[in-house]
Parts: sequence; C-alpha cells; structure tokens
Amino acid sequence: MSYVGPDFDPPQPRRPRRGPLTVALAALVPGALLGWLVYEAVGGSGGSGSGSDTAGPQTSAASPSTAEPWSAPAADDDKQKSPSPSPTSTADSPDGPLKGKVVVIDPGHNPGNFSHAAEINRQVDIGTNKKECDTTGTSTNSGYTEARFSLDVAHRLRTILEQQGATVKLTHDGDSPPWGPCVDERARIGNTAHADAAISIHADGSAEGDRGFHVILPASVHAGAADTRPIVGPSRDLGERVAGNFLRVTGEPPSNYVGTGTGLVTREDLGGLNLSTVPKVFIECGNMRDSKDAALLTSGAWRQKAAQGISEGIVSFLRES
Repeated sequence: MSYVGPDFDPPQPRRPRRGPLTVALAALVPGALLGWLVYEAVGGSGGSGSGSDTAGPQTSAASPSTAEPWSAPAADDDKQKSPSPSPTSTADSPDGPLKGKVVVIDPGHNPGNFSHAAEINRQVDIGTNKKECDTTGTSTNSGYTEARFSLDVAHRLRTILEQQGATVKLTHDGDSPPWGPCVDERARIGNTAHADAAISIHADGSAEGDRGFHVILPASVHAGAADTRPIVGPSRDLGERVAGNFLRVTGEPPSNYVGTGTGLVTREDLGGLNLSTVPKVFIECGNMRDSKDAALLTSGAWRQKAAQGISEGIVSFLRES
C-alpha cells in the first residue's frame, strides 16, 4: 500500500536497524512463530510505522496502528497468471489435502480504478467510521502499479492452492468488475463464500530505505456492522503462519518501518478486516518506493516465491483448523 490512500497512517520515526541477518534463511523452520524466533535471534530489522486496507498511498490521517510482537516492470510480469471465468467462480478442484476448503483471495485495488475516480471515492461504512470505497494504490517509481502486482500474485496463489484441492475465489479479476469492488463488498465476498481463510494482497508505498513485508491483523472491533471478536484469534494464527512462511520462502525481511521489526501489525481502521466474519489478514509484500524492494516486486520469479510463501502459510493454517 502507499501513503496516499484512506487506509494508511503517516509513517512514524524509524528505529535504528540492527545488524544483518547472519543465518541462512533456508535454515528457518516453516512454522510461522518458530521461524520468526530464529530470525529474531540472529538479528532482524527494527522500526515503527503503519499498514493499510485499500493498499494505496495515503493522504488522510487514520488511527495509529498497533504493533504486535512476534526499476522498470520486468518483462516476465504476468506470464504465470491463470485464466478465471469470473472473480467469484469455483474451479473444479482435484482431490488433494485442501479439498473442501474455501480460500478467498482479495487482490488489492483494481487496474480500472484509475478511470473511475467518482465511483471509488464514494464513502462506505466500515463499522468504526466511513471511508472511500477504494483507492488506486501505489506504484514503483518507474510505473509498475500495485494493482498489477497484487493481481499477478493472486493468480499465482490461486493456481498453487487449486492444485492442492482448494476452492479459490477472487474478489475481482482486473476487468471484472471494471473497478473496485468497495472495501465493504470485498469483505462480504469472503463472508458469503464462508471462506475458511481470506487474504488481501498489497504492496506498500513508503519512502526509499523503508523496506520489508508486514502482515496486518484485525483488531477486536465491535461497532456498527463490524464485529471481529470471533475472528481475532484465528486471524492472528493465520497471519503468523503467513508471515513466517513468507519470510522463509522469499527472504524478504520484516518491515523496518512498521511493526517494530516483527512483521505483524494490528489495525482497526480497515474495512476489509472490520467487516469480515471469516479469518482474514492483509499482507504488504514490500515497499514499491524502495529501490531494493521494487527490484523484487517487479520480478516474476520473486512474485512466484511470494505466492508460494503465502500459500504455505495458508495451507499450514487450514490443516490445523
């Protein structure tokens, strides 16, 4: 997400970074929490800041986030995406360890949002307050958009999960619908599908030097149409597993500007989480405005690793649930 959309908080001062990681990431165990503890023991990044709902640049101030413990576009950009009849269609899932499980993938933003400013600026109720329906998202300095990134990772993730038998639904598929959907509808799609797990995929838009991933967890919210109390626990479990496996598979460090180096942040101002009735998290895969992260985010090979890391976190969660 980037700091010009409704779901971002202004960046906070960064803490000094620690020493470089000295143990090979491949040695980290797949378990999310244990994998993180090994990383922390050898020295990761530290800092504080914030994450997002409609992953896009923020211009309006939002409630401060709560940290929790724990370049040009590449030529191979969208080669691995798989076709889908519609955003919420169900593929014929083969027999596999995830047969019977439903996963909803929410690609942050929509490439068509740029042409539908009036529609995405409409206010929607997210329980705690009202905010824009959606935003355009951020991009790398050379123009590779977050919407394009998130959709590509979503396609790759869908393929991996369907190969293991899961029924996978997308909240949108780039051109269907042609913009949005609004953040409340994104949550509703997961709820209606009775998803066993839901994840929203984003990339951030902070300053150069701010890098790393973070996973956003739902806070305990009970206001208006929002009641996250039943999903706070399972969503934290899902988020920790996704974070640990993403770190292990991609080698991307936890954010050095939000989450105090843990890679986990809890927020109560995101409609996609507030209105969810199923276990759901957001992942900011990296910072598009940092040159090192941008080099990864624009690489098809790295995006495949990102999808693999996310999938392994989801699979771990579903097998235990």
